[in-house]
Amino acid sequence: MSRYRFIEGQRSQYPVRLLCHVMAVPASGYYAWQHARQQAVAQLEPAWETDLIKVFGVHKRCYGTRRLQVALRKKGHRVGRQRLRAAMRRRGLRALQPKAFTPRTTDSTHGLRCALNRLLDQPKPTQANRVWVSDITYLPLANGEWAYLCAFQDMASKHVVGWQVGATMPEELVTSALQRAFWSQPPAPGLLVHSDRGGQYCGKAYRQLLHEHQALRSQSRRGDCYDNAQAESLWSRLKTEVLEVRERPVFADLAEAQRSVAEYFDYYNHERLHSSIDYQTPYHAHQQLLPLNTLNCPA
Repeated sequence: MSRYRFIEGQRSQYPVRLLCHVMAVPASGYYAWQHARQQAVAQLEPAWETDLIKVFGVHKRCYGTRRLQVALRKKGHRVGRQRLRAAMRRRGLRALQPKAFTPRTTDSTHGLRCALNRLLDQPKPTQANRVWVSDITYLPLANGEWAYLCAFQDMASKHVVGWQVGATMPEELVTSALQRAFWSQPPAPGLLVHSDRGGQYCGKAYRQLLHEHQALRSQSRRGDCYDNAQAESLWSRLKTEVLEVRERPVFADLAEAQRSVAEYFDYYNHERLHSSIDYQTPYHAHQQLLPLNTLNCPA
């Protein structure tokens, strides 16, 4: 055994300088040997593990082993999930985990007439802009107040087509988000827009906007929150991946909430792989699932 290896093995028990003195070697020589050894180990690190660290960092802990595996395969690395788990555990990398979904019904005692649930017993759409789902959620602010977010998401592609963040949640919050969705994705007649039974989705302005675009209104059954489970799932993912990474899980003010939501949906639509659409991004899936016109071009 070399003297440097002996010192390396005993350094947890005795000071390095004392060991170097006893072994009659300079401390600078030991540290140079140790540095060279660490560099040699680093050079032996497989390329897939280097890319793993990069991908995990780029996506800010949003990717678990399934999405990491897909992302690494796109880079030419075929690595099993068990090896990924071991590498992540060794490096202390832990992905964010969404909290369990707790069903919560919407207060539908507003006295306005709700629509039927037109999604019941219907097959899942296979084209984009056939069914959109929507909901409203609460975002905590540092001053103890709330911001309110309404979003519309395509059911087939998972693409978030429109959203709005406001300080209150009147009907205008919903109509503004829906109008942005129509500007972004002009649908063909017959689009089905599904929501819960909240009063904002029963108002005259909302119904008129749907009518102008020849869209149909659909709403969940009374007391059945699972009728709008896809929209609830989006909120669970957003709050986990936006709020959990903050030192304080709140937004400083309304402006920061608006900015952060816009940045997240841009990431969600264009970069984040989604397991239910074969690990594509929602934007790419949306383009693939757009209905074709007679010229065989996206309508």
